[in-house]
Formats: sequence, C-alpha cells, structure tokens
Amino acid sequence: MVLFKGGRFYSAADPRATAMLVRDGRIGWLGADGDAPSADRVVDLGGGLVTPAFVDAHIHATDTGLAADGLDLSGVRSAGELLDAVAGFAAGKASDAVVLGHGWDESTWLVQSPPSGEELEKAAGGRRVYLSQASVHSALVSSSMLAACPQINPTSNWVRENEHHAVRAVALGSLTPQQRTDAQRTALRLAASRGVASVHECGGPGTSSEADFQSVLRLSGDGLPRVFGYWGELGGAVRARDLGAVGAGGDLYADGALGSRTASVRSAYVDGPGCGEAFVTAEQAGAHLLECVELGVQGGFHAIGDAAIEAVLEGFAIAARAVGVDRVREGRHRIEHVELADKAMIARMVEFGVVASVQPVFDALWGGPDRMYAQRLGVERALATNPIGAMYATGVTLAFGSDSPVTPLDPWAAVVAAAAPRNPVYRMGVRSAFGASTRGGWRAVGVDDAGVLAPGAQATFAVWETPSGLDGGLPALLPDVDDVVPERPVCRRTVLSGETIFEE
Repeated sequence: MVLFKGGRFYSAADPRATAMLVRDGRIGWLGADGDAPSADRVVDLGGGLVTPAFVDAHIHATDTGLAADGLDLSGVRSAGELLDAVAGFAAGKASDAVVLGHGWDESTWLVQSPPSGEELEKAAGGRRVYLSQASVHSALVSSSMLAACPQINPTSNWVRENEHHAVRAVALGSLTPQQRTDAQRTALRLAASRGVASVHECGGPGTSSEADFQSVLRLSGDGLPRVFGYWGELGGAVRARDLGAVGAGGDLYADGALGSRTASVRSAYVDGPGCGEAFVTAEQAGAHLLECVELGVQGGFHAIGDAAIEAVLEGFAIAARAVGVDRVREGRHRIEHVELADKAMIARMVEFGVVASVQPVFDALWGGPDRMYAQRLGVERALATNPIGAMYATGVTLAFGSDSPVTPLDPWAAVVAAAAPRNPVYRMGVRSAFGASTRGGWRAVGVDDAGVLAPGAQATFAVWETPSGLDGGLPALLPDVDDVVPERPVCRRTVLSGETIFEE
C-alpha cells in the first residue's frame, strides 16, 4: 500500500482531498492528510495537482519514435529549406541508409512546389529518401525509393494513398526489429512523460505491418503506458482478434486526408481537381460491422470527409437493420477523425452509439479562415470542420487523441484546442474537454472503471506542477482578460494501475 499525501486532487468524489491510498492497483481511500490510514510507503506530493492520467486515443508509436529522434521537417518553409535539412541529416548516415523524415506541410510555404525525386536524391547523396507529409497520407520520395517499388507507377515523386502505402512499406521495412522496438519504446516513454498512461495504437495494411503492430502491443504496461491496439483491415475482424487487437478499426480507411486532398468530400476541393478518394462503400461498411458484431469485436473506420462519413454511417444503418440498433450500440464502434460532419451525421452517430475518436489540435493547426483547410475547402467549409463541441453537446461519446506524429503528444494542447477552437461556435468547457482526454479514452475501449479519482477506481493518475495556478480544479489553460497565456502544467509523475511509469 502506498499513501500519496500533501497534494490537491481533481476528484468529484472528494474535491477537498489532499491524500490518496493506493492498494493493489486501485484507489483504496481518498481524503484529508490528517485522516489518512497507515501505509507501507508514503509519497509526499509537495502540493502537486493529481488528476486522472491522460489517454491518447490514436497514435502511431513507430512513427512517433522515429520523428522524436529523427528528421523533423515541421519547421521548413520552402523546398530549399527541406533539401538543406535532408542534406544535413543524410550526411551522418551510412551510404545504404534510408533517410526517414516527417512533418513537412506545403500549405505553410509561400511557393507550394515540393522538390523533385532527383533533387532529393542529390541532397541525400544517393540514399533512398522517404519524407511523410504532416498528415502521413502522402510522402515525398527520392528517385531510388521509387525504383524500389516497381509495382507502382506514380505521376510524380509526391505519392499518395495506395502508392504511398507501397513506398511506406519499403521505407519502414528498412528498420531492423530492434530499431523498430527502440522507436516504439521512445514513443511510449515520451507519452508517459506527458502524463499519458494509455494509448490506442492504430495499425493495419498500409499503415504498419503485423510485426510492427504486435511489437508495440508486447510493450504494453511493461513500465510503459498500456497499449490498446486497433487493426484496420476491411473484413478483418478475425485477423484483428488473432493479432491481439481490441478492435477491427482505427486506420481502416474509408478515405484519405484533407492535407493530401484525398479525403472523400461531397463538393470538390477548391485548390485542386476532384473530390478525393473513397475506399469503402456503405455496403462494405455494413458487412464489416456485422462481422464485428457477430464476433464481439469493436469495429470502426477512419473517415474525414463528409462523403466518407456519410458512407460509413449508412453502413451503420445497414448493420442496425440486420441486428437491431441496440446490438449495434452495444459495440461502442468508432469513427476516427470525423472532420466534416454536419448536424444530420452527428444525430446518426448518437443513434448508433458511435464513439468519435477526434484530434482537436487538427483544428488548431489547420482550421480557421486562413490556414490549410481554407486553402483546400474554402473558408465556409473550413469553418465547419471539426465540430467537436457540437458533437459533445449532442451526446456523442468523445475520445481525444493526437494521431501522433501528425500532431505532437501533448494532451493539454488537445484540451486547449477543444476549449478554444478556431470557430467559437464549437467551443466546449475545459472540464468536458479534459474528460474526453481521460475517461473518454478508457470508455472508448470498454474500460469503465478508470479515468476518475474515486475509491474503487483504477489508480491511474498523473501529478502536475501548475505554475499558473488552478481554475475550477484544473490547471489554468486559457488566456485571461489581458490575453496573458498561462504556462502549461509540467508532469512530475505518471502512475498506471498503481505502478509509476514516469517520475521526474
């Protein structure tokens, strides 16, 4: 038994608590220091704030670890800067190495023309190059990397969706098993240091290999955050279960991404031809969900554009007509991202009990009237993206994530983005956003006894230093009346089921 005392606790069970007893991985008691029971060990919290630990409901561990230790291109603002970054990074690599980089976003460039395959080849000194775009739905690759994928015939070295999947498999296949595991461990350690005690790893054909997926699952809880896996393969419910996944969803692509102009939208993009790419019909979505229902496996889809979301929700309707709405609702099936959903779609999500696994920082980075979504969709449609507050107000169960490395592993940033979105119509309260970042992530995987600080609940929590004080029991996060931005909380300890997985 361990007694944590001398803290402040974000707990509806006892808002004035200053101490908590942990016994056998659960909260055994909560109350005042002076009333605390005896314990085998006492930890002085030094006045720190104790909250439920965060859950990141959508990550890619290998990519996150590689980005943390590798070539970060999020700050480049031109093709020339990108080539300089590649040249500098490649100079220290073996001649047969693959240069892996991530995070370039041409929508932030004055001239939005990326370098050619030949230019990348020269910058890298003849090494193969794979540079994933910020959305990880497309990549820039060198000429020799394209030559390593003779089965595809792209029109340029900026490859998207299925062609991207082929190139990505070669690029990530260059890692040894140890390099892959090291990257995954780096990602999970980083998550723990940010107060994240559990993550949802999203894999599947085109995203990661089965070996990669099972590798990160094996790290779950081994002094690291707990990992729940989702395997995104259409009609792959049995395979998902056999691989150790909790669900046949996550990166089961109904469409692509807005950044790559491959999200499936009902009205054409304003800065390029067409309406994106659709990979799943309503009938296929319905058949997949029915398979999941029959096997008792959680199902789900990646759907960003309104056309893709509409097709997936019609799939839910097909499944409901076959087995009944209640049986569909019992599965807590998910849709990832849900960026262009209108009121009718949100109502159907409530009807079918759909969990929305969303990334509020997408809006912070690309939303509003003058950023990437406005370039792709026009201002009116851009301001309608990521209606997270509307989903919450209507009764959709929310689980917040980062989609790391698409956005950083920074759960407080997600809370802030949801509480202060680009379109203020979609605001939600800080406490509600925090709940979606904590308890919402547990509920999304069917775990209902975590995400709160109360006797009997799992002892999974984080301890924070709060340099800007508290507001309503949580750290002050939003600018005050003078537009002073508070300092972000600093994680001092993360505990998973009674075990400390991070301590500063």
